Amino acid sequence: MMCSLLYLLTVLLCSLPSVHSSIWGWLYSLPNDSATEVAYSRPSHSLEPTVCSQELHCPRGFFCDHHFGSCAIFRQEGEFCRQDAHCARGLNCMFGKCHPIVPSGQEGARCHEDKDCTSDACCARVHGEMVCKRRLHLDEGCYIPQGGIAFSINQVCPCLEGLICRRTPPNKIPSHQRTEKHDWKCQTK
Repeated sequence: MMCSLLYLLTVLLCSLPSVHSSIWGWLYSLPNDSATEVAYSRPSHSLEPTVCSQELHCPRGFFCDHHFGSCAIFRQEGEFCRQDAHCARGLNCMFGKCHPIVPSGQEGARCHEDKDCTSDACCARVHGEMVCKRRLHLDEGCYIPQGGIAFSINQVCPCLEGLICRRTPPNKIPSHQRTEKHDWKCQTK
């Protein structure tokens, strides 16, 4: 009887959205695919933990995951990461996954300010990362919110040189698309 009550309680708790999201959040935060690899950061046939720290370095081909205090194999393209040091050579950690490094100034490259990008691009946040994005062209939507979290996470570049962001007269926008957002377009000065 006690065992069936415990089973029922477990099933009920796991079906609650907050518990469910916590479990998935924990699973996604794990540095490797299996619990054995998380605990030992080596193939499952070797059960010796590889501990690391600021002073104790990992062997070649591994990085020190300071969160777990253990060595893990460098992540390959498309694999989850939390920082550049988790990715293999030639890759960096963007948007939580390892991606090929984009040459400086090109669209998608990391930046700190507009001058780090080409003249037809700006430095703007995409999912919180500062990257070079292309400036908006004629008739592209240029609406930006006054501020808030949406603007802080994903920013929009200004219009190309010679264009200005201006509200479009409502009669030029199809009624099914008419919202505050769709009223703003890059127009000639």
